[in-house]
Amino acid sequence: MNYRRNFMVALGASAVIMPLQSFAQPQGKIWRIGFISGVARPLSLESSFQGGFLQGMRDLGYAEGRNFVMEWRFAEAKPERYVEFAAELARLKVDVVVTGAPQAVRPMQLAAPLIPIVMGISTDPVGSGFAASLAHPGGNITGVASSLDDTSPKQLELLAAAVPNISRLGMLATTLSPSYDAVLKRIRASTQQAKLTLVTADARSADDFATAFATLSKGRAQALLVMSDVLFNLNREKIAALAIKHKLPSMFGVREYVEAGGLMSYGESFREFFRRAASYVDKIIKGAKPGDLPIEQPNRFYLTINKKTAKALAIKIPESLLLRADEVIG
Repeated sequence: MNYRRNFMVALGASAVIMPLQSFAQPQGKIWRIGFISGVARPLSLESSFQGGFLQGMRDLGYAEGRNFVMEWRFAEAKPERYVEFAAELARLKVDVVVTGAPQAVRPMQLAAPLIPIVMGISTDPVGSGFAASLAHPGGNITGVASSLDDTSPKQLELLAAAVPNISRLGMLATTLSPSYDAVLKRIRASTQQAKLTLVTADARSADDFATAFATLSKGRAQALLVMSDVLFNLNREKIAALAIKHKLPSMFGVREYVEAGGLMSYGESFREFFRRAASYVDKIIKGAKPGDLPIEQPNRFYLTINKKTAKALAIKIPESLLLRADEVIG
């Protein structure tokens, strides 16, 4: 049985729908927009979270093929492809680039220092060196910043409500992520405050998952928090299955992991992130400088629970927690 409550709340300031005739742009120009995603190309772009960008452009009055064309690039969680794609988009002289992974930002900036970059998703852009500050990024980079590293206290609270009396928390992360240090720092602070012992496991490729889960088991982890990363997103079914195999109730930052078999997620909507990225592209098209556009953070978080996974783990989710969920799967 599937319950879902849709809350159509925009991230940050609400997007304003404008008619085409109000555009302050050269008449007849077709804007070339690059998009570097960290995952594999979805079967349907429109229904994917990357499709949120196309939706956002339509909401602002743009029509693909008439006002803009897309240069899609999908890295499939292969780090070397970010450099390759950045070079390609630089040669194509695209007008603006939207990045769907933090790992794509620096290669794109190095390949084309003058091309505006809109971060569709990022974690700690200031700490990662992408921006001088959220309010005044400076340079050629702006966009949307995730709060996934700030939601760990709430994630731990929800996980403890579903699985009481845990004392050892496992964390699956990847040291390849530019936001690894920032995320780990926040998680450590959260676990210390909750008086939990943190057991970390590093996975730098899909081949590392079995070893990583063995490390978590050896460390006697009783539940699992998974860092958001393109590598993990691409392998979310495998991660969810391994968590069940190792009897680890799992918490994620994005609902797609729960749809793939994870136990719970609490966090943002990536589709909304990319929809919001379109408003930055719109402003840049109209003449704004990226460095003058404040980086936004979300103000809406979603709780998703998979009852089928809870049953597989022999966990009974409290009714009060199910009622708080925005979506219950299974």
